[in-house]
Amino acid sequence: MEVGNGAGESGGDKTSNMVVTKPADIGDADFANYFCTYGYLYHQKDMLEDQNRMTAYNNAVRLNPDSFKDKVVLDVGTGSGVLAMWAAQAGAKKVYAVEATHMAVQARKIVAANGLSDVVEVIQASMEEVQLPEKVDVIISEWMGYFLLRESMFDSVLVARDKWLKPGGAMFPSHAKMYLSVIKSNKSGQKHQEFQESIHVWDEFVANTRENYGVDLSCMNDEYEDEQREHFMNTSAWVDIHPSQNMSRPFTLASFDLNKCTMDDIKVLRDVEFKLKLYDSPSGPTGETRVGAFAGWFDVTFAGSDENPCENPVELTTAPDANGATHWGQQAFYMFPEIYASDGAVVSGKFDMVRRKENQRLYSVRINWTQSDKDGNVNESIGQREIAWQIE
Repeated sequence: MEVGNGAGESGGDKTSNMVVTKPADIGDADFANYFCTYGYLYHQKDMLEDQNRMTAYNNAVRLNPDSFKDKVVLDVGTGSGVLAMWAAQAGAKKVYAVEATHMAVQARKIVAANGLSDVVEVIQASMEEVQLPEKVDVIISEWMGYFLLRESMFDSVLVARDKWLKPGGAMFPSHAKMYLSVIKSNKSGQKHQEFQESIHVWDEFVANTRENYGVDLSCMNDEYEDEQREHFMNTSAWVDIHPSQNMSRPFTLASFDLNKCTMDDIKVLRDVEFKLKLYDSPSGPTGETRVGAFAGWFDVTFAGSDENPCENPVELTTAPDANGATHWGQQAFYMFPEIYASDGAVVSGKFDMVRRKENQRLYSVRINWTQSDKDGNVNESIGQREIAWQIE
């Protein structure tokens, strides 16, 4: 990624070098693929412009001053330092703001400009390697990725919790849930058409190459088709779903108490059974309905811990909203052929979500399902279907 600053080539090189500065304990590939992005102010700006995100975190701190007053706070992945500063403004006596990227340097400037350097200490290090002089009462972090778990940043939050949180301390957020629904969308047919067109273009390319250059590439037909199928049909998409697209009530796939859950709880969701009943009219579409995709989203709650509950719990949701999506949006898992079923029909099956071997920050989702009518009779003509998608 290139960054221009209007200062000529040397200025641009300086900016780039500043952004990519990294702690020695983070691998080069992981830094390049994940951490480096967060070193840019434009990326921080994207998150700071998300009003739902900002309002929820601000309310969680501002409306629960007893959770922060005179407390020691750890902000994991502080970025621009905003959450750390809010904790300080709420009365925290000390805030350790840990940031792996060079954004830590910018955060120190921002903290100083807001007169909070006496309370907020910004540390550039990975959470796995940082050494703090004391344990903390509260851990605050904005760690959530697409469909909650993508990016695997909660791994670092778990390390922080298990190493640095005092017994009875509180996590902000404290709880999380993941949801699955089905939606109507014309994108599945469109993506299938694009997939077919790409195969047609390849066939023409192979024929032309053979005719003009005497080289036969047809041995790569299957590989090319697999590659294009994954791109068009088996990769989930960021979407901004309007509530009117929902065709069922969301099913809760997983619930996490972030004060207590373990790495095993979040690394793999396996064989989660779900049942989605399509809306009966007048709540949803009438007559024959068409489902174009499964859709997933999450919410988190700021409720403190059993020992230190929040007086005013706050929720941040990424559910479909008529006013528009958060920067997380929702994830759509398009299917082709689409599901055709009458009102009241049920889509039921099993859901898996596992980390990808080649990149532990990315996940694969697999859903297998059957369709049945509202009386529970399975539609044998359709049979059982299964698709796997990559969350990029």
